[in-house]
Amino acid sequence: MAAMLEVNDINVYYGAIHAIKGISLTVDEGEIVTLIGANGAGKSTTLRTISGLLTPKEGTISFLGQSIAGVPAQEIVRRGISQVPEGRRIFANMTVMENLELGAFTRTDKDGIGQDYEMVFQRFPRLLERKEQAAGTLSGGEQQMLAMGRALMSRPKLLLLDEPSMGLAPLLIREIFNIIVDINQAGTTVLLVEQNANMALSIANRAYVLETGRITLSGDAKELAASEKIRKAYLGG
Repeated sequence: MAAMLEVNDINVYYGAIHAIKGISLTVDEGEIVTLIGANGAGKSTTLRTISGLLTPKEGTISFLGQSIAGVPAQEIVRRGISQVPEGRRIFANMTVMENLELGAFTRTDKDGIGQDYEMVFQRFPRLLERKEQAAGTLSGGEQQMLAMGRALMSRPKLLLLDEPSMGLAPLLIREIFNIIVDINQAGTTVLLVEQNANMALSIANRAYVLETGRITLSGDAKELAASEKIRKAYLGG
């Protein structure tokens, strides 16, 4: 059976800078797969390329058996991929509810959208309490919950998460990661980019290690977490 997502030998440039150098990876339906690596390794660039914000110069990307390299970002959302961007990127002057409504902009099934508002508020009760509040007045953790809720409103088959723990206190990081596991267990496949390698490897099925635009290691997340090389480089071991 083909993987849900197949990235094959992609090369991505920012002008003259060769940011991604022949990366290949797969994500199977139902998995949590994580990309770990230092700042500037190319993790976010990889996600932005999958979600259609960047176009690879070479290589192929297929989702559910169809090519998506070069497909416009809004069409990729329609096909079932949604991204929670680094730094959350919520609309600060709009209310929580308006942000969630924007997450459903590709959909026309009113009943389903209503059910998904309920699902988001069940998963993130604090958003329900603050639904008429301007999103910019939320705490960092609440803004992360809103960014995740907004992405879920498109009812994605594959959720791309870019640095969800960034800037959050340790207790909140644990809460966000528990929610990621819940989302996955409810049927959404997850590709996670995360600098907190400990947390990422603790919830993932498989992992890829990126170094300066190349994948240098990949395998079972628990095995990578136990490897001396990974412990020394990323886990403070």
